[in-house]
Amino acid sequence: MSHLYVVVLVVIVAVLLAVALYRTSRVKTKADYLVAGRSLPAVVLVLTLLTSWIGAGSLFAGAENAYRNGFAALWQPAGGWLGLLLIYFIAPRARKFAQFTLPDLLEARYNQTARVLGTFAILFAYVGITSYQFKGGGNVLHLIFPDTVTPEFGTYIIAVFVIVTTALAGMSSVAYMDVAIGSLVTAISVVAAPYLLVKAGGWSGLHAALPATHFQVLGNLTFVRAMEFLVPTMLLMLGNQVMYQKFFSAKTERDARVSVVGWILGTLLLETVIVAIAVIGSALYKTGEVARQPYEIIPYTARNGLPAVMGALLLGAVFAKVISTASNYLFSPATNLINDVFVRYIAPDASNRRVLIVSRLAVVLLGCWALYQAVYAQSILEKMLWAYTIYSAALTPVVLAAFYSKRVTAWGAVAAIAAGTVVTLSWDIPGVKSFFPQILAQRDAIFPALFAAVLAMTVVSMLTPKPAAEQLAQFEN
Repeated sequence: MSHLYVVVLVVIVAVLLAVALYRTSRVKTKADYLVAGRSLPAVVLVLTLLTSWIGAGSLFAGAENAYRNGFAALWQPAGGWLGLLLIYFIAPRARKFAQFTLPDLLEARYNQTARVLGTFAILFAYVGITSYQFKGGGNVLHLIFPDTVTPEFGTYIIAVFVIVTTALAGMSSVAYMDVAIGSLVTAISVVAAPYLLVKAGGWSGLHAALPATHFQVLGNLTFVRAMEFLVPTMLLMLGNQVMYQKFFSAKTERDARVSVVGWILGTLLLETVIVAIAVIGSALYKTGEVARQPYEIIPYTARNGLPAVMGALLLGAVFAKVISTASNYLFSPATNLINDVFVRYIAPDASNRRVLIVSRLAVVLLGCWALYQAVYAQSILEKMLWAYTIYSAALTPVVLAAFYSKRVTAWGAVAAIAAGTVVTLSWDIPGVKSFFPQILAQRDAIFPALFAAVLAMTVVSMLTPKPAAEQLAQFEN
């Protein structure tokens, strides 16, 4: 059976490399590399949005949550579902704006300082997200080759593959790899879930094997803890640069809006199926390695609970999904370094060839930073929440204000980005929590950081002049 897993992985790797090499041959300009020449149709956008959103955060961190708390783990993806409802209205506005990165938007609506601070917040958050994709992929390789690949060695293998394929063709490579990966993971997950449910004895067998709390709305979670899963996910979704960059890559505003409809339907289906597979797996496998490391439950269940071909395909899909999400979140901050630092401040007249060379170098350097974090990360779930919090508190409030508020000022946005980033990065330093009310000091960083960011944005905006009409015009319908 191990030979079957090898064959599946080899085929997946070969296809992904072929796509990357083919798309590399089509990259000629900065726009080709950063936003795929603004040529992505709705069907490609749907699959690349779905595939980039559902990665190790869902397949490992979300699965760990489901293993521990049952279907109450759906509070985490529910944040994404709520965010998508608003994104339906934001998407065409984002495509109309049609720049390269989120800091482009921040400078157009606010000022250069907001652009620079936003770039640093994205770097911290997205490299953190990339790091746990590497770690999750390393665990998949360990489960496939337990005698030859340790989780640490697997992490290095995944990192090298992702860095190389991402550096080759940029957004064009990322988007078209996502088409193949998104189709595979959706199809195999939808088939695997009912098979596993039957193996567990149906709903009655599942209820008999698991505590009643696994089937309750909150389960073992308090309402506040549920919100600590929902709110960062929702705010990351609303301000997600990967998403905006893909809207900037759309052929038309209509393609951007239509893609969100498909994304909503796909996310509802796939996130629910992933949680279901993890819950069923927790009933089938209560002891052993997976009980000690519950974030492995989905690949472990694929390896041990499914027929050989189906298990190999699901494990291969998880592997491909992690690679895809890592590519997306590695490429995005590299784009920031190039467009928002190198081209903006260092070499504004750089040729397309020079920009492409430096872009690929940025991917390699950021990939190495992500690998360093992956090697030392203890918990994928904790790393996910930390990365989501930086982005959610520092950037999402000012991004939403850009589209929906005429009163938030440039310095209000700067204050919000700075406050959200500083509170998140310093939250675990002794003494920091003493500056916040006790009800906030007891929690994870998300609510204190969000509170600080929104308060700073509101107060500073009230004390500074209103934005100019020309700054507001490009964000209106």
